Amino acid sequence: MPLTDSKTNKMIQDYSIEQLKERANYMRGLNLIALCSAASGHSGGTLGLMDVCTALYLKIARHNPGDPSWQDRDRIIWSAGHKAPALYVSLAMSGYFPEKDLMTLRMLGSPFQGHPHRKDLQGVEISSGSLGQGFSVGVGIALAAKLDKKDYSVFVISSDGEHQEGSIWEAAMAGAHYKLDNLVLILDRNRLQIDGDTENVMSIDPITDKYRAFGWHVLEVDGHDMVDIVDKLDFARNFNDTGKPVALICNTIKGKGVSFMEDVVGWHGKPPSREEMEQGLKELGLTDQFDVEALLAIGRDYQAEVEAKLALKLPRFSRDFWWNNSDKMKVKMDPTRKGFGRALDKYGDDERIVCIGADISGSITISQFYENHPERKDRWISLGVAEQNCTTVAVGLAKEGKIPVFGTYGVFASARNLDQLRVSVCYGDYNVLIVGAHGGISVGPDGATHQELESLFQMTGLPNMQVGVPCDSIETEKMTKTFLFAVVGPKYLRFAREATPIVTKEDSPFQFGKANIFRLRREAEDMVDAFDICLASEHKNENEKLTIISCGPETPEALRAAWILKTDFGIETRVINMHTVKPLDKEAIVRAAAETGAILTAEEHQVGGLGNLVAATLCRQPSLWDKSLRFDMIGVQDRFGESGKPWQLIKEFGVAAEHIADKAKTLLKL
Repeated sequence: MPLTDSKTNKMIQDYSIEQLKERANYMRGLNLIALCSAASGHSGGTLGLMDVCTALYLKIARHNPGDPSWQDRDRIIWSAGHKAPALYVSLAMSGYFPEKDLMTLRMLGSPFQGHPHRKDLQGVEISSGSLGQGFSVGVGIALAAKLDKKDYSVFVISSDGEHQEGSIWEAAMAGAHYKLDNLVLILDRNRLQIDGDTENVMSIDPITDKYRAFGWHVLEVDGHDMVDIVDKLDFARNFNDTGKPVALICNTIKGKGVSFMEDVVGWHGKPPSREEMEQGLKELGLTDQFDVEALLAIGRDYQAEVEAKLALKLPRFSRDFWWNNSDKMKVKMDPTRKGFGRALDKYGDDERIVCIGADISGSITISQFYENHPERKDRWISLGVAEQNCTTVAVGLAKEGKIPVFGTYGVFASARNLDQLRVSVCYGDYNVLIVGAHGGISVGPDGATHQELESLFQMTGLPNMQVGVPCDSIETEKMTKTFLFAVVGPKYLRFAREATPIVTKEDSPFQFGKANIFRLRREAEDMVDAFDICLASEHKNENEKLTIISCGPETPEALRAAWILKTDFGIETRVINMHTVKPLDKEAIVRAAAETGAILTAEEHQVGGLGNLVAATLCRQPSLWDKSLRFDMIGVQDRFGESGKPWQLIKEFGVAAEHIADKAKTLLKL
């Protein structure tokens, strides 16, 4: 019984099969417009799953938009959180909020995060995005229903690529073991993931036989035949007291309904342009169904409001010092991840190097290892969405003399596999390079689940682990080469996703474990020419009044802060680029404290990842115990990230140069 009044237990609205078909088509169009408005998000999978979503939310599941917390509602758990736009469209069609609200998808402050967050939006049961976790949550909810003697059903929406995660099979085993016949798995089987066909990336077949072997009742569903979908969902919804959970293998086409998106790998995490969106609406027969301009204007107006609020929150100085807004101090932008890819392309001929892919290879540029070098393809091992397995497979390779490189998003490279890193990599002390891409808040609209803000706590706490956080793409290339050939043992490389300023040159000094010092000499046409760079050990004291210690792409922000402080207050600043966070260049830190008397750390990370290490170094140095020292930290203040444009998030989370300079004003009592 769908869309049920929780007080009277009467149906609010029912839909015929033809009406469901019409709604599914309409929802596809609304989905396209929302993605276009966001200029970000997942098109292919959301379009492919829309028929199933329509049937589930409008026909099968028992829920009430007027009472979202109704205890007897069915629970719909989105384990495949990247398909959030389909969830949001389904909630809008069910009546949880006006459909026009969807135009703020993935925008800063919007409840429609890149991956769903339960605290932001009624109707969202769990916060998800890290693949493989929602299924286990569903098992827990189904167990709770049994304990409380409730008759609600638990539907878990999962993807086929997600089934490469080991935790999926732990959940499948538990669901059958506890005879959870109130649990329904909806597997969106579109056979595509980011790196290609699931059969080639990491086969999950024979998936139906596997679930049967695990003790599930399994049904295959034509994911685009509304009659079949409704029949199978209805069967599963009422399949109680049998002692078996139900798995619905829904065969779908990624990008369904839009010819140029259908069954195309490249439309996984890509939004349509205005022209592509309009072409899609035309193919769906919806050209006259939407006032597209009015809907897109909602998103534009919302973004304008966000920008205005951020402008008011940003500390102000004598002029606009923002990147490339002045006639001088220009910078070129390049993603730090590109430096990683370039290094693998250049130095991958060494037969010892083996690269391990985890389904986001192009995004983090690890695929450049083989893209221009087909002869290296046998040293490319694709293991799919399986970070724990990737990490320990790398250990096996290292044990036999290989130099394994495993990379994925930083949240999964440093946290999901933390026990494997601790025991197999670090305790075993193996020569494994772990790459954490997409570090920092500037990851952008994917939101909190994909914004890595904690890895420095985790990685620097592991014995034997060495940690590098290069400041720009040039330094990332140098650090990658160093990690491949000069540094032996466990090592972790952290870099960002978005384009960030290039502030070093090919001939800039770089030595692992030794910090660099930047000193502003003048305003120059290009910022990279405005600073002198030297190894910290070679720097001679210039009686600077402040030291800013930073790492990663936050270092360019520290340099811009030094420019602001010099221009507006005449303050000379020593900027330390701590590109090697472990082992830390303690000598550079202690000298800076003794010579400048004021230390400010800055990091695009939870505050203290770098700052606590610096503070501990200072507090444990006997030569500083009798000296006066001012100290503070800039970083993300104990909060999770949000969706938004990268530079908006730098401002919102208080890690822009203006925030560094403002903190310095307080520290120095200006």
